[in-house]
Formats: sequence, C-alpha cells, structure tokens
Amino acid sequence: MAKKERLDKVLANMGYGSRKDVKKFIKDGRVKVNNSIICNNEFKVNPYEDEIFLGEEEVLYREYIYLMMNKPQGLVSSTDDPRTKTVIDLLSEEYLIYKPFPVGRLDKDTEGFLLISNDGKLAHELLSPKKGVNKKYYVEVDGYVEDKYIEVFKKGITLDDGYKTLPADLEIINGNIISKVYLTIQEGKFHQVKRMFESIGMKVLFLKRISMGPLVLDQLLDSGEYRELTKTEISLLKEL
Repeated sequence: MAKKERLDKVLANMGYGSRKDVKKFIKDGRVKVNNSIICNNEFKVNPYEDEIFLGEEEVLYREYIYLMMNKPQGLVSSTDDPRTKTVIDLLSEEYLIYKPFPVGRLDKDTEGFLLISNDGKLAHELLSPKKGVNKKYYVEVDGYVEDKYIEVFKKGITLDDGYKTLPADLEIINGNIISKVYLTIQEGKFHQVKRMFESIGMKVLFLKRISMGPLVLDQLLDSGEYRELTKTEISLLKEL
C-alpha cells in the first residue's frame, strides 16, 4: 500500500501552486477527497487510490514521468546551462513540475534518442556500466570504413587518453568516401563515438542515437518532439 501524504504536499508536488497557495485552496473548501470537502491541509491521503478534486478538476497523481525525446542538434543535455538552451527548455509546464533530467547525455551536435525522467533509481541502473545497456548510433564518417574494422571495434578501441573501450558492435551500411555505419556501445565516455573513430583516423560528420536498451526512437517524433513512454516501454526498461 502506498504511503499516505499530507494533502497540501500532494497538491503542491503536482504543481497546483506553492504550499501557501494550496493551503488557501483547502481552507476555502475548494478541495474534495472521496467526495468530501476537506478543510484541513494536514489531512492524509493516499494519492494513488483516493479520489481528489480541486474545484472541478480531478488530481491524477503520479510520482515519476518517462519521456522519449528526439533531441535536436544545438541543445545541451542538462537541466540548466547559463550560456545556451537545454533539452529541458523544450518541455511543457505539465512536465517541468516533476523536475525531470536527461538520463545520460548526448553531445550538443548529436541528435536522436534521449530519455528524460525524474526517476533517479532507474537512471542510475540504466547508466551503470555493470548493467551493460546497449546504446545504438547511426554514424556518418569521413573515411572508408572497411570490414576489417568490425573486429577492431569488437576488441575495444584505445582512445587518445589511453583508455580502452569495452567491445563495440560495428555494422557497416555503406563503406565509401563518406561511410555510413551503425555502432552499438555500452558506455558513455566523453565524446566516445567521435573519439573511437578519431583513433582510427576518421572524423564523425553526423551522429544520431537511435536506441537505448530495448527502446527504439519513435520515427513519428520530429526533431525536438517528445512523448511519454507507454506502460510496455516503461516495463521493458525496468526489466533491465
């Protein structure tokens, strides 16, 4: 059974105003719990089971949100940056009240799948190297990516600082002057994909993350758009 919470805290956490605001709503008799007017802000409710109304609006409580975003280029993957816009700036107020954050990072000039949530425990699990969560990228590279590099990436690439990456799965779509490949890694080191290709003398021209773990970027999402994960998608993440 869910823990009972103070009524004013539940309403404030849901973004209906400051604690002071919601105390006034309650005092004025604007809040009903299970069809009874409640004027005591310390009244305890089960936010998941009790029926709560503020005026004519039903309060549908939830603790966590999970969003899939098709991150555009030009935005940083953080909650706040004094110099530029962040991915959080794209979210509507209904989600901002949950204080969401990007689960992992994509470089400013990288686009594609970005998970945004306020579930810190799940984020820790997904980002832990011990979990080995796959992150798949579509990459366009200035250089001829030959079949021999499949084995090179599988053995791990030594980066410019001497760090050797975990084995990565390289799939060549088109090896040419400008090569197109898929690369699947389980880490998220600083600029890792770019540095891996730099280590073999090639430059990444375009980078897009297309999946994370069992979730694949929704092709219906235009750049900068986002949507909530379905219950099935959330379950798949938690199963990891």
